[in-house]
Amino acid sequence: MSIDPELVTVFDTQEESEALVVQSLLASAGIDAVITNLQAPQDVLPGVGGVVVRVNPAQADDARSIINDYNNAPEPEETGPEEVGEDSDPEAE
Repeated sequence: MSIDPELVTVFDTQEESEALVVQSLLASAGIDAVITNLQAPQDVLPGVGGVVVRVNPAQADDARSIINDYNNAPEPEETGPEEVGEDSDPEAE
């Protein structure tokens, strides 16, 4: 598969799953994105490769802004299971 010279790279990673998340994020904003693997023979070029997300040049700035906002968003707080008090037990009545 050749890389479309009309598209520009807006995100790169070593993890395909991360690229898929970014692609979905962009799709939800109405930006078509293509994921391209950059795999190289590991016996020749160990550690070289990865995955890039590419978009139409006209949407590149918007895509980078969306990705940047996503990366800088605060992490959601983890919440544990809600504690069940005596008042909320349906069999307690």
